[in-house]
Amino acid sequence: MISVKAPNVRGVGSPGRRTVYSLCSMCTARCPIQVEVVDGRVNWIQGNITDPAIGASLCARGASGLPFEYDDERPQTPMIRTGARGAGQWRRASWDEALDYIADKLHEVIAEFGGRGIALSDRAGLFTDLSKSFVQALGSPNYVDHDVSCGQNAHNAARSIYGVGRGGVGFDMKNTKHMVLYGRNIIESFHVREAKGFMAALSNGMRCTYIDPRATVTACKATRYWQVRPNSDYALNLGIIHEVIKQGVYDKDFVEKHCTGMDYLREAVKDTTPEWQEQHTGISAAELRAFVKEIAADAPHVIFHPGWMVARHKQSFYVSRTALILNALMGSVEVKGGIVLAKSPEDVGHKSLKKLVDRSPKVKEPRVDGAGTTFPAADPACGLLHQMFAAIDTQKPYGIGAYFAYRHDPLTGMPDPEALQRVLDKLKLLVAIDVRYSETTWFADVILPESTYLERANILAQINGPKPGFSMRDQAIAPRFDSRPAWWIFREILRRMGVNEALDFETIEELWDYQLEGTGVTVAQLREKGAVSLAKTPFIQTRDKLKFKTPSGKIEFESEVLKKAGIPGLAPYQPVATPAGENFFLLFGRAQMLSHGQSLNTPVLQDIAPEQTLWMHPDRAKPLGISDGSEIEIDGGGRYHAYMKAKVTPLIHPDAVFMLHGYGATVPLATRACGYGVADQRLQNGKLFEFDPVGGGNAMTETVVRVRPKTVKGAAK
Repeated sequence: MISVKAPNVRGVGSPGRRTVYSLCSMCTARCPIQVEVVDGRVNWIQGNITDPAIGASLCARGASGLPFEYDDERPQTPMIRTGARGAGQWRRASWDEALDYIADKLHEVIAEFGGRGIALSDRAGLFTDLSKSFVQALGSPNYVDHDVSCGQNAHNAARSIYGVGRGGVGFDMKNTKHMVLYGRNIIESFHVREAKGFMAALSNGMRCTYIDPRATVTACKATRYWQVRPNSDYALNLGIIHEVIKQGVYDKDFVEKHCTGMDYLREAVKDTTPEWQEQHTGISAAELRAFVKEIAADAPHVIFHPGWMVARHKQSFYVSRTALILNALMGSVEVKGGIVLAKSPEDVGHKSLKKLVDRSPKVKEPRVDGAGTTFPAADPACGLLHQMFAAIDTQKPYGIGAYFAYRHDPLTGMPDPEALQRVLDKLKLLVAIDVRYSETTWFADVILPESTYLERANILAQINGPKPGFSMRDQAIAPRFDSRPAWWIFREILRRMGVNEALDFETIEELWDYQLEGTGVTVAQLREKGAVSLAKTPFIQTRDKLKFKTPSGKIEFESEVLKKAGIPGLAPYQPVATPAGENFFLLFGRAQMLSHGQSLNTPVLQDIAPEQTLWMHPDRAKPLGISDGSEIEIDGGGRYHAYMKAKVTPLIHPDAVFMLHGYGATVPLATRACGYGVADQRLQNGKLFEFDPVGGGNAMTETVVRVRPKTVKGAAK
């Protein structure tokens, strides 16, 4: 046994008033915040007023950080499972006991599978250097993020064209004349900075074309709304590209100098006329032609957004890829009002943060999920989560015996959680590290309570962008319960495994000093405002010096990487059969005050959350005898069916139904969320291993559900 000691806390709990600059963690946006602490207790949270793009603004989720902190419905001490997985039978444990238990199990796994038999998934974002270093130090290549259920297709599409991932593509909305959004619901599923920028741009005259089978609040703000058939947006983009080329309104000089594969592109879209796309999308050929003329007049100050949550259908990769191609055709790359590629500190004459992964040997073992090999377009830095689960299930290409879910809830975020539970039950060890009771923590063998974002400090974050810089999440108060920060948890596990070098730091300040070495920035500077920018003005490359991180050094309409792998840069459009009668495509999304499945148990947020209803078009509802507000039964074809109210409205395409995500939790200790509403992921029966074969994202919106009037009393089962 190794005795554990809680990390030191700088000034936390001291009397008087303190202001701490930090980062919110009530969703994945991680907005900069200002925390006011009085006598060791948080009494106010607002946006960081030193950041002009945020100001004092917070969304409802950010404002709920204070009631979340002082709520007791979260893990308060390490817990070890005593009954069957998911049965809710636990015993409290000390940190020594829980960490020793994990280390013993890891030794068993390594003895059977080697270090590669350990995997970890997290939410991705700013702090993955920590979790990647932990997995690598254990001798495994199997770090995976959550993105197959979110933006994986957009990420890999950007890599195939520009040589950088989704995070490397930024948008200068302030100077944009026209923005095209494919289901990117900025006003409801939003980041504060982006939402404020979007509304300001609209006020300044920006036009917006919004494309979605459902009319969201963002659609209501747009100047044009296209209600496309579900899963048909790739056909729409092929039609737009065809017309752009036919009308000759693309930026010929930019394409000639900075793009490759124009002949390939012409051939790929030669038959995808506006009339051709109309039969697939429902958008008239005349409207499409008018749109192209409008976009051409606004170019190059136009943005075709490649998408955010694009785990939709099996050609979503090509939707994002064609959107990014349209940006290049309009010449809107590295220009004001267009796409601005992210810059590193080195691009502006500074050094990047030192990486923790450089402190341990690189792992030569192949990845278990085939990212970058079996699936050549998939980024191995992100992985393919569903294929990692497939390896647990089949033990091919090799076995995974231990899995860490770090602040990640795949049993809510991935399709078909019943199928996933059967897979996870084959593990020798499942550890959940989280600040709340999620579906995955409840199914784990060990729950390790991470301190909340107000109670912990994280490793420093590097923000690449037009103005690169560093950002800090600092600790504001002492933990209320027996919780620990993630860097300390990972360090203690590694010490028990005899691997000390990777995270051999006694304090977070010591770790920060390592990261900042050679940058010229100090911890004290970061604490002054929570962030340090390394450039005074946004850096945009001059057109004659443009260089892209692709094999050709140019924007690739026909990707050399894909071509070498035998994958078409633009595959033929494959329509999905239209459901009829009682059958509909299932679509889902978020409300402004909710963030995926993590918000509904939060005090205040649960009180203001909207009632979950099933949107249906009147032309489909009436023949089924369903009226607005009536009770319906929805069935995904598996063991789960549920009851809810219908919202009959023309604002949803007739081929689809829609519900809010994040409802239908089953964990009894999360009393506000448990049993409240319907879990859309449980209706996605059989979809765990259905995914875009190129981009890797799950094909969630190809789910077909049966809807009928409720004829018997009951609740979700």
